Amino acid sequence: MFVKPSRRRRVAAAAALGLLLAGCAKNAPQDTFDPAGSNARSIDDLQRPVFYVAGVVGIIVFAVVGYAIWKFKDRGQDIPEQSHGNPKLEIALTILPAIILAAICVPTVSQVFSLDKKDNNCVINVTGQQWWWEYDYAKGSECGGVVIPESIVTSAELVIPANTDVLLRITSRDVIHSFWIPRLNGKRDAVPGRLHTLRLQADQPGLYTGQCTEFCGLSHARMRQAAIALNTADFQTWVTNQTEAYTAPEAGTAAAVGQSTFIAQCSRCHQVNGLQDGDGKPVLAEPDLYVLSGAAPNLTNLLTRTAFAGWTFDLLTDECRDTLWNAPPDEFGALYLKGVTAECFNEANLREWIRNAPAMKPMYTDPKNLGSTGGKTRGMPALGLTEAQIDEIIAYLLERK
Repeated sequence: MFVKPSRRRRVAAAAALGLLLAGCAKNAPQDTFDPAGSNARSIDDLQRPVFYVAGVVGIIVFAVVGYAIWKFKDRGQDIPEQSHGNPKLEIALTILPAIILAAICVPTVSQVFSLDKKDNNCVINVTGQQWWWEYDYAKGSECGGVVIPESIVTSAELVIPANTDVLLRITSRDVIHSFWIPRLNGKRDAVPGRLHTLRLQADQPGLYTGQCTEFCGLSHARMRQAAIALNTADFQTWVTNQTEAYTAPEAGTAAAVGQSTFIAQCSRCHQVNGLQDGDGKPVLAEPDLYVLSGAAPNLTNLLTRTAFAGWTFDLLTDECRDTLWNAPPDEFGALYLKGVTAECFNEANLREWIRNAPAMKPMYTDPKNLGSTGGKTRGMPALGLTEAQIDEIIAYLLERK
């Protein structure tokens, strides 16, 4: 069907306006204009006046250009008088932009140095890989008055105490990634072989979402993350839960069978802290032998998290997820610490992931050409498990919370 050029322009303009308005939607999960912490707020205090001034300058420029196009359209008239060679005008048009840039540059540089302070006792190591984030809480760190008794390694969700400056030490195991939780601070690249720091602080308990912002391969768009801020008491409870001793499932239960299946099928890559085999020997994952990045998510207490696989797929049903996301700050912690309950468990997502992960999250490792990768996969492969084995693994994971 033929569409007139004028109609095409109107449709394009309407689409552009719709995208603009969508980007300005209030209460968007990743909204830089809705800061929720001191670091993000200092950025917002800087960007707003710059945004407004740039908007005014843009309007003036468009107005002048539009007027010039209309006023001096070629109608066969003489060439208008040229401004070239007018020293006063040329000096003014040089000094004015320089003043505007200086007014932006000075507070920007000052803010960069302010945000780069590292005097924090709460230290969390953050490692990016294709396509998820790993969080390692340093033993002995004091976070919001809570001392981390032993190293806690988790993924998908960065749990922090509210109203506390947290120092992230960010790097990467494979390619360049970029860590960004818009409502808590700006972006910081995760670069192999380098260590970059970033300070986060959330004013109150809640869930703050983020996204990898450096193209890092096929599933870049599915490399998301979240920061979970808890009050001091709830954060202490979370730390206690994450460091409690492993309890084996009761013999004869589906979870006990699932533990054996997990050891046979999953433990070569995924660690569960405290897990032992039938002879009482620790079961230690060796993902460096099987995965290109050399790591796979630690699945200890998996069902205390709300999502998995780069925080891409929910472990909660839609209704329970919405309830958690919209919970008031004074109710959020207790609701989050419940973990994934039976009535809120999104079993379909986890089941399909175990059945065929690459179908849900493209990872591109051709099983027919593993020679080029030394036999290692990029991400989780399809294991070819039976439905009975999947049932057993799910039963086991449900007990790990």
